[in-house]
Formats: sequence, structure tokens, C-alpha cells
Amino acid sequence: MKKIIVLFVIFLTVLSCKSKDAPTKFSQEALNDTFVTLDGNSIAFKDILETHKDKTILIDIWASWCSDCLKGMKKVKVLQANYPDVAYVFLSLDRGKEAWRKGIKKYHVEGDHYYMPSGKKCDFADFVNISWIPRYMLINKAGEIVVFNVIEADDNKLIEALKK
Repeated sequence: MKKIIVLFVIFLTVLSCKSKDAPTKFSQEALNDTFVTLDGNSIAFKDILETHKDKTILIDIWASWCSDCLKGMKKVKVLQANYPDVAYVFLSLDRGKEAWRKGIKKYHVEGDHYYMPSGKKCDFADFVNISWIPRYMLINKAGEIVVFNVIEADDNKLIEALKK
């Protein structure tokens, strides 16, 4: 009986230490953070999302210098072929706007493109807590974050959420 109680206590302890659930909504600070469009204008993240209102949005945080990001682009192209009604939004952590623009052309990245001028030092990056790129997020038609943190474009969580 003591073994069962000890196991139960350990089980409860593990459950209570479980990491916080992923957010389903962006913080106001993240929504107000600004990005740069391909034509050089500033745009708030909330306006990027508004552009794709009532659509599923796949966000790909990447950089043209990132070998894992470039390997992942092949998988993203498969997603684009299989889920053409999804809006594909690419947020770049490139070290400069010119490298960002060249990377888009060189690797034939299709979708909407935005540059993060402050890189990992901005409200959006703080909210998302970028620890690795590529980083994929999925926003459903209701504007909820349904996949918060995957690093592979063929991750089962991402694929299952896209099927819904």
C-alpha cells in the first residue's frame, strides 16, 4: 500500500511540474510589434494577421543563413502543395534586409514575407520565446494559436492541426 501511495505522490508531483500550456492568443505587446514589408514599410503584427482574417495561417520563423531553415523549406513546399488554402507567413531573422530579400529569391520562398528588424530582441520574439529556428506556428480561422512551437514542418501536431 505504501508503494502505491508513493507512486501516486510522485505522479502528482510530475503533473504539477508540467510546463505551462501554450498560449492560444498573442499578447497585446506581440500584436503591436512591428515588422518590415518587402517594400520597406512598417506593419504591426496584428495587421499581418488581419490581412489573413478568417484563414488558417502558418507562420514560419526563419533566416536565409540557417541551414535547418533551408532544409525545412522543402517540407514547407510540400505543405503548400497539400494545403493551398492556408496563408503562409514568413518572418525573417536575417541579419539584414538585403540578405533577407536575396534569400527569398534564391530559395524560391513563396508566401507573405516580413522582416524582424529587432531580431530576437522584440516583444514578438519575447512572447514566442524563440529558442530555435525554423519555428512553425499555426493560427486557426478563429485567430487562435493551435500550434505554438514546432521546429519541423512535418511535425505530426502541425499536420493534424492543418487537417482540421
